[in-house]
Amino acid sequence: QVQLVESGGNLVQPGGSLRLSCVASGSIFSINVMRWYRQAPGKQRELVASITSGGLSISEDSVKGRFTISRDNAKNTVYLQMNSLKPEDTAVYLCSAEVLRSPDSRLLVLWGQGTLVTVSS
Repeated sequence: QVQLVESGGNLVQPGGSLRLSCVASGSIFSINVMRWYRQAPGKQRELVASITSGGLSISEDSVKGRFTISRDNAKNTVYLQMNSLKPEDTAVYLCSAEVLRSPDSRLLVLWGQGTLVTVSS
């Protein structure tokens, strides 16, 4: 079974920082794009940032300059470093990954269970 597990969510004050992690585990041949999404209460899920296996990344305009996505391919892990957090960043953060499963090389699009980030004083 291949799965994603996020961690790192917490309560933080405005202006603070958090680092989220998402680890893929199981029988994995390779991982293509990894993405971070977020969903605030009463709002639609939105893409925050994505990164290819080669390290090319893009991020949503509202987080540019504050959030940085990175990955460690050897550890099958994607990170989201969040700085200068604002109350409007409060949301459940979910990771998603395009995984080639071993040994059948079936392409799976996986989601983690989410981790809650609350920005409040």
